[in-house]
Amino acid sequence: MPDSLRRFKADVFQALAHPTRIAIIELLGTREVSAGDLIQELGMEQANVSQHLAVLRSRQLVVNRKAGNQVFYSVRDPLLLEVLALMRTYFQKHLSEALAILDEIGESPAENGK
Repeated sequence: MPDSLRRFKADVFQALAHPTRIAIIELLGTREVSAGDLIQELGMEQANVSQHLAVLRSRQLVVNRKAGNQVFYSVRDPLLLEVLALMRTYFQKHLSEALAILDEIGESPAENGK
């Protein structure tokens, strides 16, 4: 695999490495959303949301358009939402495995004083 492709992947994952940025992508998953609505939905300060949007824009994960005095954001490519859905599946699978291990540990004779 070319190093440039690895770098591209790392840049995308770096842009998604903050929970707020993932929340923004998820909020934009079904529709275009104004910056004001994003701020309200996230319950965060405007400056903070703007910084996160700047990171997502710089990696070209979101696009924006101006309409009057409002700026609207949307996901550049819906494929990104599929990547996040796959990550959710990955998390659920490994969470299930971890819970099964915890159940086994909880049922061990050492834990029950036997």
